[in-house]
Amino acid sequence: MAQQQALRNRMPLPSFEESVPLMISFAPNWPLRTVIFRVLGTALVIGAAAMWFMPGSNLSAETALMKLGVSLFFFFSGLALLMIHHQDNQPDAYFDPIRRELRVLQKNNRGRPQTVLRRSYDSLGSARFNEHYLEICDVDGTILMRLPIESAEIRHALRMQLSGLVNISV
Repeated sequence: MAQQQALRNRMPLPSFEESVPLMISFAPNWPLRTVIFRVLGTALVIGAAAMWFMPGSNLSAETALMKLGVSLFFFFSGLALLMIHHQDNQPDAYFDPIRRELRVLQKNNRGRPQTVLRRSYDSLGSARFNEHYLEICDVDGTILMRLPIESAEIRHALRMQLSGLVNISV
């Protein structure tokens, strides 16, 4: 587990050679929505536990059964809201200069990365670089994916890797 955690947090050093692969993680597109989901999820989980400490209700068999059902519903709903945009659930984009392809890796149920999309650089339409993100477009011009770019070094290394292989538009 520690080795998997170290591999996930490791960021490849940007290099300007073509032989260094680049891995970019997807990010949730609405940070405010993520914060709201986490606050609501936390409130639901705490509310599921706090429901049993509320005074003043008689604990007949029917009431206890309803209270158990509602608290389980609150708990699992809160857990789902907390995990909806968790970093472990986000896919990774892997730019491979040796095979000249873009792979999108998603973790499966066992926590191992699994390739969900594999496209060669020749099959991509274009790449648009912005200050904070990269848009990969299909041949017909539709956006395949939008990837956040953390630094200018990574943007430059990625631009160098894709230049000559993918049409780069401004």
